[in-house]
Amino acid sequence: MPSVCFCLTYVLSLCLGLLCLLFVTFWSSHWRGGFSWDSSALEFNWHPVLMVSGLLVLYGYAVVVYRLPFTWSQKKHIWKLVHAGLMLLALVLSVLGLCAVFDFHRGIQAPHLYSLHSWVGICTVVLFAVQWVLGLGGFLLPCSPLWIRSSLKPVHSWMGKAILILSVTACISGITEKLLFTLNGDSTEPYSSLPAEAKFVNSLGLLIVAFGLVTFGILSNKKWQRPEEDAESVQPLLNVHSP
Repeated sequence: MPSVCFCLTYVLSLCLGLLCLLFVTFWSSHWRGGFSWDSSALEFNWHPVLMVSGLLVLYGYAVVVYRLPFTWSQKKHIWKLVHAGLMLLALVLSVLGLCAVFDFHRGIQAPHLYSLHSWVGICTVVLFAVQWVLGLGGFLLPCSPLWIRSSLKPVHSWMGKAILILSVTACISGITEKLLFTLNGDSTEPYSSLPAEAKFVNSLGLLIVAFGLVTFGILSNKKWQRPEEDAESVQPLLNVHSP
C-alpha cells in the first residue's frame, strides 16, 4: 500500500504542476495579449507556455511514473511505454516552444542565443533529446547488449534529475528576462515598482521552484522507488524472441 506521505507529496506535485500551467497561460493571455503564429509578440507568448508545459510540468510528471505504487503490480514494460510516450510528448512541446521563439526573433530581426537563459534552455532541450534517444536504444530496443543496459541505468537516472534542475533554471531565468524586457522597456510601471504583472509572474516562479523541489524529492527518496525484478529490469521491451 502507498504511504500517506507519498500520496500527499504526489498530489502536491500534481497540483503545483497544474498551477504552473494555469499561471503561465493566464500571464500570456491576460497581460501579454494572447497567442498567434505570425512572428509577432503574440507568437512569442507560445514560448513560455510550451516550455513550462513540456520541459517542466509534463517532464516532471513523466519522471515519477515508476514511483506510483499502483503500477508496481503491473508489467513494467507497459509503464516503460507510458514513460517514453510522455517524455516524447514533452520533448515535442519543448521543440515547438523553441520554434516559436526562433521564429519571433527572425520576425523582428533579433539575434539568437545570446543570453544565459537561452544557453541554459537550448542545452537542456539538447540533453533531453539525447536522454530520450539513449533511453530508447538502451531500454526499449533489443539491439543493445545486457552490459550496456546495466551501465546506462544509473546514468539515465542521473541525467533525468539533471534535466529537471536545468528545466527549473531555464524557466525561472526566462520569465525574469521577459519581465525585465517588457516592464522596463515599454511599460509605465518598471519591474522594480512591482506592478500586478510582476507580482503574478514572481508567484509563477515560486510555483515552478516548488514543483521542481517536490518532484526532485520524489525522485530522491529510495523508499518510493519501484521494487526491481532482475529479469524484468534488464529485459528490453521490444525483444520479440523473449518468452
